[in-house]
Amino acid sequence: MIEVALRHRFGQGWGAARRAGFALDAAFAVPAAGVTALFGPSGCGKSTILAAVAGLLRPQAGRVAIGGEVLLDTATRAFVPPERRRCGLVFQDARLFPHLSVETNLRYGLRRAPRGAAGPDMAEVVMLLGIGHLLHRRPAGLSGGERQRVALGRALLSRPRLLLMDEPLAALDAARRAEVLPFLARLRDAAGLPILYVTHALDEVDALADQMVLLEEGRVLAAGPVEALTARTDLAPLAGRRDAGVLLPCVVGDAADGLRLLEFAGGALLTTAQPGPPGTRLRVRIRARDVAVATEEPRGLSTRNILPVTIAAIDAAGEAGEVFLRLAAGPTTLLARVTRDSVARLALRPGLPVWALIKAVTFDHRAPPATPWEVPACPG
Repeated sequence: MIEVALRHRFGQGWGAARRAGFALDAAFAVPAAGVTALFGPSGCGKSTILAAVAGLLRPQAGRVAIGGEVLLDTATRAFVPPERRRCGLVFQDARLFPHLSVETNLRYGLRRAPRGAAGPDMAEVVMLLGIGHLLHRRPAGLSGGERQRVALGRALLSRPRLLLMDEPLAALDAARRAEVLPFLARLRDAAGLPILYVTHALDEVDALADQMVLLEEGRVLAAGPVEALTARTDLAPLAGRRDAGVLLPCVVGDAADGLRLLEFAGGALLTTAQPGPPGTRLRVRIRARDVAVATEEPRGLSTRNILPVTIAAIDAAGEAGEVFLRLAAGPTTLLARVTRDSVARLALRPGLPVWALIKAVTFDHRAPPATPWEVPACPG
């Protein structure tokens, strides 16, 4: 487990810290495997938590432990220095040495690896990140996406036991973000390292994260598996978004007429997207605003996805005149955002069997990453 419990208040006044008056009081425990996203708006404390885990910030009170090894415990005055924590850091800006070649930047990371530490070698990292053609170039001659891939490689070659990534894609435009995301997914699957990933971009969470820690104003609102949190309507930072919806694990099946089948526990969806060959595992975001319901089985519609479901609950949506319908498709929960007028007009109530309508063209047509395990075909 990765255990984090921190309390820290930045000073007041003009001469104090840049975030004067901000108070962090956050605690969570997540598995020491896969990717845990620290998610929330700017200024909620995500990067402060990462700094404390790395040892770059010494909080006023708290405890940090990884796999049972205590890195920080203010109660016993335990504090492992940053250089001994074996945390690989990747920031928004790649922070490469500008006067060194890509290869020399990578070898710098390798020189920082503890003697005898297990991990990928230079050739494996270069192949994993697709940077072999860049080895003799300098950072100034790289695109933003290429620089971030090199920074990932340098961090990985230091053979950390935990990778800390502080909004690594925030400084990139949409095209460069789309370039780097597949390599992050590949890194997650191949490296086997636990990763704490700071972001306020929901599509990055959809693409990469196994667990989510949802933060607001320095406090943890919820923590747990990403699929479970996206299905909750009581978490305003998620449910209050116009792209709110569930993250649905699927397996690509066969279909015809230019369509692909996405099979999930409780049903299947047809899509015009091309998420990969049959057998590909992925996750799709089903936005609540894209789901309609009917009290009678529809006929004569262009909509291809008509799923028999049952209304499990009707929850407030945070917007005047709107509600969320929680729909049970077997063991799977879907969300539909509808008007209160529709609820009254159709006499919708918990326990009522209805049909959920989802257009096949709802899903994005972006090609999946090279390693498409749990990567969304339809990011939020």
